[in-house]
Amino acid sequence: MRYLVFIPKIIILALLFAAFPMPAPAQFSLNVAIDIGPPALPVYVQPPAPAPNLIWEPGYWAWGSGGYFWVPGAWVAAPSAGLLWTPGYWYWRTGYYSWHPGYWASQVGYYGGINYGFGYFGVGYVGGGWYGNVFRYNTAVTNVNTTIIRNVYVDRTVIVNNDVTVNRVSYNGGPGGVIARPSAAELAVQRGYHVPATAMQVQHQRISASDRTGLSSVNNGRPATGAVAAPYTRVNPPPAYQPIQERDRVGVQAHTVRAPRAYDQERPEKPRE
Repeated sequence: MRYLVFIPKIIILALLFAAFPMPAPAQFSLNVAIDIGPPALPVYVQPPAPAPNLIWEPGYWAWGSGGYFWVPGAWVAAPSAGLLWTPGYWYWRTGYYSWHPGYWASQVGYYGGINYGFGYFGVGYVGGGWYGNVFRYNTAVTNVNTTIIRNVYVDRTVIVNNDVTVNRVSYNGGPGGVIARPSAAELAVQRGYHVPATAMQVQHQRISASDRTGLSSVNNGRPATGAVAAPYTRVNPPPAYQPIQERDRVGVQAHTVRAPRAYDQERPEKPRE
């Protein structure tokens, strides 16, 4: 007698993903110089926080073997209570675009003035804050399921009008870029004690890098998945995962100019008055 075995789609995706080689860290946008700018930030809906004390990491464009790819926004755990996430950002310097990686610190530092939304409107973070070991969420700008999370407040004075007129430019400086310079306070945070992205955040980026549907060359700068509740893992891959194909890599490396000295953008610009 023959039996038909039905395998859930999520298991098939996980097996497919497990068989696909993870790209090396060197393929990512850290310490690379690109001669074309990243696409505009897509508009997407923030999923509600799935559990207390998680911090929102906004979505961003990164650079990999297939060119620019979208890393969906996700709720992530801080390395320890009291730490906040400063998003990474693309910046223009002497003819190329490079990436300043995000980091954890006790305060939010400079992230290029980029309006990532959901509390990251270009300066600081207004989506919530730590009160001891508990994170309180500002529901005026943060999507929270208040039946699960009770540590909330509403501060409508920080609401930014996120209509179509909002600048969605994803890089600082250069042609058409955001015009913003770090303040003295932001420079102090940037030069202070940092904790790098967690292993979960790195894995989320690596999985995004291997998904063809996230490539800007495939989705024309409009990824189908703008954000997810939890970071990608091997058992929680992208919903429509497709491995990157060789044709996606053709010509990409021609846009990589050189690898600049790490953190060369931290040479201080003139602070804002």
